[in-house]
Amino acid sequence: MTISNTLKTALLGAAAAALFAAAPASAMDVGACLVTKTDTNPFFVKMKEGAEAKAKELGVTLKSYAGKIDGDNESQVAAIESCIADGAKGILITPSDTKAIVDTVKKARDAGLLVIALDTPLDPVDAADATFATDNFKAGELIGQWAAASLGDKAANAKIAYLDLTPSQPTVDVLRDQGFMKGFGIDLADPNKIGDESDARNVCHDITNGNEEGGRKAMENCLQKDPGINVVYTINEPAAAGAYEALKSVGMESNVLIVSVDGGCPGVKNVAEGVIGATSQQYPLLMASKGIEAIAAYAKDGTKPEATEGKGFFDTGVALVTDEPVDGVESISVEEGMDLCWG
Repeated sequence: MTISNTLKTALLGAAAAALFAAAPASAMDVGACLVTKTDTNPFFVKMKEGAEAKAKELGVTLKSYAGKIDGDNESQVAAIESCIADGAKGILITPSDTKAIVDTVKKARDAGLLVIALDTPLDPVDAADATFATDNFKAGELIGQWAAASLGDKAANAKIAYLDLTPSQPTVDVLRDQGFMKGFGIDLADPNKIGDESDARNVCHDITNGNEEGGRKAMENCLQKDPGINVVYTINEPAAAGAYEALKSVGMESNVLIVSVDGGCPGVKNVAEGVIGATSQQYPLLMASKGIEAIAAYAKDGTKPEATEGKGFFDTGVALVTDEPVDGVESISVEEGMDLCWG
């Protein structure tokens, strides 16, 4: 697959969609808020950069907030309440707890603010006015398909560890996890729940909080449950890096296939170095910049963004990054992934 075709799918198609017209900066006195899970993860750093650049371009006053750690719902609640009090026109949020934040989001919408979920859909998804995100199920499905094809006949007897996000099972966590299973050829039980499958190949689920230390600890826990693990799915690339270190400490790093999701520059480099076999790349800058455009349009004339045709959200694209392509699974090279990475 050429990089031009991937860009059409992952970036240009989204940018070309006529969802809304940006208001001229000179005509606006608009406040917006960006509320991310943390301010340290490179994914959210890039998201903030995209929001800030677009806000400056359109003359939007942007305030940014973040949780202390992934899962910090209380800080996000406080941030939304501050945005309401400040008279903001809209909020962009990557929710840490997709269910617990819903009542506070409703309060903001009732006050007349446009609320757009970025990356992680709320539960239920229509609790926000719109969602701008990667197709997270597709992201998981791509790495699952690639892992199964890479293993070939060995996939039938794989022993898989799932290094997920948090106990609350936010939607992004569930979608990637379940997408991986579908791609790998594992029957899903409840597609809205992690860990209820009966397939014997699933030997461990543990949580990572989306960071490297969490990935290391979760991998250690899973190895205690089954030292024969040979496939590791991780919610994101920091967790994958931690899992690799745990495997390396017991001399198993060359015997286990790790796949992940994100597409940050450190993660793509880890694909190049063989730490990760393949990763699904997403585009946080586009999510945030489109979100600011949506708030500007809403402030101008009440226009709300529309979902991508056939989906319940605005799809900002995904591409599988690997230097070991397999038949039947579209991918781009590490070199191409580095041109599009962040962080």
